[in-house]
Amino acid sequence: MLGLDAAVEETQLYQAMDWLLLRQHNIENALAKRHLSEGSLILYDVSSTYFEGRHCPLARFGHSRDERSGNPQIVFGLMTNSLGCPIAVEVFQGNTGDPKTVAPQVQKLRQRFRLKQIVLVGDRGMLTSARIRDDLKPQEGLQWISALKSVQIQKLVQTGALQLSLFDQRDLAEIQHPSYPGERLIACLNPLLAQERSRKRKELLEATQKQLDKIVAATQRKKKPLRGRKEIGLAVGRILGRYKMGKHFRLFIEDDGFRCERKPDNIEREAALDGIYVIRGKATAHRECPPPTVSAARVFPFRC
Repeated sequence: MLGLDAAVEETQLYQAMDWLLLRQHNIENALAKRHLSEGSLILYDVSSTYFEGRHCPLARFGHSRDERSGNPQIVFGLMTNSLGCPIAVEVFQGNTGDPKTVAPQVQKLRQRFRLKQIVLVGDRGMLTSARIRDDLKPQEGLQWISALKSVQIQKLVQTGALQLSLFDQRDLAEIQHPSYPGERLIACLNPLLAQERSRKRKELLEATQKQLDKIVAATQRKKKPLRGRKEIGLAVGRILGRYKMGKHFRLFIEDDGFRCERKPDNIEREAALDGIYVIRGKATAHRECPPPTVSAARVFPFRC
C-alpha cells in the first residue's frame, strides 16, 4: 500500500507520525508560503472520527458524523487553498462545535501565515451568523463566503426578496436584503440536487410513517398494549430522532393511545425550495475566482 518492498510495522508508522508532529508548524508554514498569497481563497471544513479506547486526551462525546454516539471522538479541521491543496490541519476535542474552530483558523492565517487579505470559505454550519458577526466582520481585510440556512431562505421567499420565478430561465440570480447589509446573496438552483432531496424526503417520510404506525398498533394490541404518555413519547422520540422528520408530522399522544398525521403544507413548502441554496458572502472579484461567490457556489453545492 505504501509502495515499499519491505514490511512496515505499526510502531514505525506511529514513529513517523510523531516525527511529523514535531515539525507540523514548519511544514504548514512552508505550504502556506508556497500555496497562499494575499487575497487567496481559503477553504476550511471539519470532520470527526471515533475511538474505541479511552486513552486519547482529546477524545470527548460529541456530535458523531459516524453515527457512533456511544464512542468518544475527536474533531479535526482542514484548511486548503482554492484548488484543494492541504495547507494546515488542527485537532480539537470531540465535543467542540464546528463554529468554535473558526477563530483559531483566522488567528493562524493572520499571525502564523501573516496574511492581511483573506477570503475564507466555509459551509453554513461553520460560518454561522454569530461567527460572522464576532470573528470575521471585526477583522479588517478578511472577506468570507458561506450560505444561508433553510429557515433563512424561507424568510427570503416569504418577504418576496427571493422569487422562485427567477429560476424559470436561469440557475443563478443575485439578490439583496436589508437583513444582510453589505453582503452579496447569490441564489442558485441545482436540478440534480432538487431530485435527490425530493427522493430522500419521500423515503424518509415513508420510513417514519411505517415506524409510527407500529407504535399506533402497539397501543391498540390486546396483549400488553403500550401505555402511558411518557412511554409512548419515548418510543415516538426515538423514531423522530432517527429519521429527522418530526417537523412534517402532527402528533397526538395520550395515556392510552397515539395517532399522527402528516403536515402537507409543511411538506409542500419545503419541497418548493428543493435544489435552491443561497450563497452569502462579503467578497469581491479577484484573480482566483471572478466573482468568488459564484465559484464557491459550485465548489460547495451539496454542503450548502
